[in-house]
Amino acid sequence: MKNPSLFIIVLFVFGIFSCQPKNKDITFHKSHEPKKAQAPFSDVVEANGFLFLAGQVGMDHSTRTLVQGGIEKETKQCIENIKAVLEHHELSLDRVVKCTVILKDINDFTAFNEVYKTYFPNKPARTTFAASGLAVGASIEIEVIAVK
Repeated sequence: MKNPSLFIIVLFVFGIFSCQPKNKDITFHKSHEPKKAQAPFSDVVEANGFLFLAGQVGMDHSTRTLVQGGIEKETKQCIENIKAVLEHHELSLDRVVKCTVILKDINDFTAFNEVYKTYFPNKPARTTFAASGLAVGASIEIEVIAVK
């Protein structure tokens, strides 16, 4: 070969582009709930063996209303909603590797955490913060990343 450095550069460039995820490696899943079919987001986006779930609030999906009873009840319903989405994709909460938790009031942290730890004994990585307002007047929203 007359120019081995050119050959190495071509291999390097080919390697970079062949390793990039293709759009076909990303699946935007439709919601398993017919009432959410027109939502402007996917409940789950799957990419490279990871499932990225949209945030869930403490809404009872049979009535489309927030559960009553405070942060503990909303947290429980929120996680049950996540569990239902994962089960629809043949996964369980033990496949969750990352949680992002948004509280309406950071003073609810201790009460939320008491419920949360009963569902996540594996202790996935987590970020928790407070925001001044959440969709539909919720007190909590949780989004997760799971591994297939």
